[in-house]
Amino acid sequence: MKAIVLKEFGGIENLLYKDIEMPVIKANEVLVKVKAISINPVDCKVRNRQAPLAEDLAHFDPLILGWDISGEIVEAGEDVTEFIIGDEVFGMVNFVGHGKAYAEYIAAPAEHLAMKPKNTTHIEAAASTMAALTAWQAFDSYGKLRSTDKVLIHAASGGVGHFAIQIAKHLGAYVIATTSSANKDFVLGLGADECIDYRTTAFEEVLQDIDFVVEAIGGANFQKSLQVLKPFGTIVALPSGHTKEDEQKAQEKQLHACYFIAVYSSKKDMEIIASFLERGIVKPHVSQVFTFDEMAQAHLQIETGRTVGKVVVTL
Repeated sequence: MKAIVLKEFGGIENLLYKDIEMPVIKANEVLVKVKAISINPVDCKVRNRQAPLAEDLAHFDPLILGWDISGEIVEAGEDVTEFIIGDEVFGMVNFVGHGKAYAEYIAAPAEHLAMKPKNTTHIEAAASTMAALTAWQAFDSYGKLRSTDKVLIHAASGGVGHFAIQIAKHLGAYVIATTSSANKDFVLGLGADECIDYRTTAFEEVLQDIDFVVEAIGGANFQKSLQVLKPFGTIVALPSGHTKEDEQKAQEKQLHACYFIAVYSSKKDMEIIASFLERGIVKPHVSQVFTFDEMAQAHLQIETGRTVGKVVVTL
C-alpha cells in the first residue's frame, strides 16, 4: 500500500511516499480503508520535532504521522463485535502514540472508532475527530462546563475553537470568542455571543468574572487569561509547553480547576461527536481539501497559523 513516511524530523521535504506492507490487525482491531485524513498542528510539530510526542515516536521505522481518519472497514479482528466489514467509521486513532494515519489502510483499535453518521461525508467526519474531541473533553472530561457559565474561547476560528463554540452553545453557556476581525462574522455565525478582535483589544482589560476559559494560544496569553477568571473559575490550556511559572500563577489564584490537557482516543466520546453531527448540533468547517499527493501543501497551510476551521486530505 502507499503511505507517507517521515524520513527524519524536519521540513516537508522529509515526507516521503513509499510502498509498504499492509498492516496486520490484532484481535481487537479493524483494518480501515482510509478515505480522508484530518491534519492538525500536532502533525507539523511532531514532524519538526517541536512536540514532546516526537521523542516517543523517534524510534519507529517507518514513522508514519497522522491520527484522524474516516474510512471503510475491510477486515475485523476476531474480538471485534461492534463493527462489520463495510461499516463506515471515523475516529482519532492511537493518540497519544503512533497513529500511522498517512496511509491507504490503517489498523485501528475498535475502541477508538465510531460509526460515521449517514448525513456526514468522509471529509466532514475526518475533520470532526481530534479537534472536536479536544473541545468536548475540555468541557466534559477535564472541566465541567455548566449552562450558567460565561466561557471565553481563544483562537475561536481555528480547529478546536470553532467546535468549542458550537458545543458550548449546545451546553447552554454564554460564549465570548477571540479572533481577528476578518473572522468575526464566522465565529458569530457559529453561535458566539460576543467577539473580541485580539489585534485591537486587550481582552484582559475588558473582561472579568469569566467562569471558564479555553486557552489555545499559550505563552503570555495563559497568564492574561487567569486575570479574567472569577474565583473558583476553570481554565483548560490546550498547547503543550506550559511552564512552572504558569502552574504557580494558576495555584496563586483561587481556581476551581486548571488543566493542561492532552486529548485522548475514546470510543465513548467519538460516539457523542457522531451524535452531535447526526443531530446537526455541530458542523465542521473545512476550509481546504488537499489530495494525498498534496500532503506537503496541507502541512504548509497548517503552519501559517491562520487556518479557519479544518484542513483535510483525501485518498
